[in-house]
Amino acid sequence: MPKKILIVDDEPNIIVPLEFLMEQNHYDVKVADTGEKALDLIENYNPDLILLDIMLPGMDGYEVCQKIRMNPHFKTMKIVFLSAMARTIDIAKGMGLTADDYITKPFSNAHVVDRINELLREDK
Repeated sequence: MPKKILIVDDEPNIIVPLEFLMEQNHYDVKVADTGEKALDLIENYNPDLILLDIMLPGMDGYEVCQKIRMNPHFKTMKIVFLSAMARTIDIAKGMGLTADDYITKPFSNAHVVDRINELLREDK
C-alpha cells in the first residue's frame, strides 16, 4: 500500500507539479488549499506525511502544525514545511513546532523527493 501525502498550499503553480511529482514516486496524494481543509482531510485521510506551506489563507501553516502536534493520534505523522519564508527565525519557529523538516521555496524537486523518501523510510 502506497504511503499517503497531503499537500497543503494555496498556489496552483506549486500544487500541480508537486502532486504530479509525488504520484510519479508512487505516493497516494491529496491536496488542500487552506489550513482548515487540511485539518478536515487529516481526520479521514490520515496521511503519513504533510507538505505544508506557511502562508495560507485563514489559518497559517504554523497553526496547522501546532494543532496536528497537539493530537496524540497524529504523533507519528511527518510534517515538512515548504515555504518562501526563508529567514532563520521562520525556520527556527517551524522546527520549534516539531516539524520534521523545513524546505524553502524555490526548491529542487529532487531534494523534496529525497527528503520525503528519507522521512518515510524511517517510518517503516
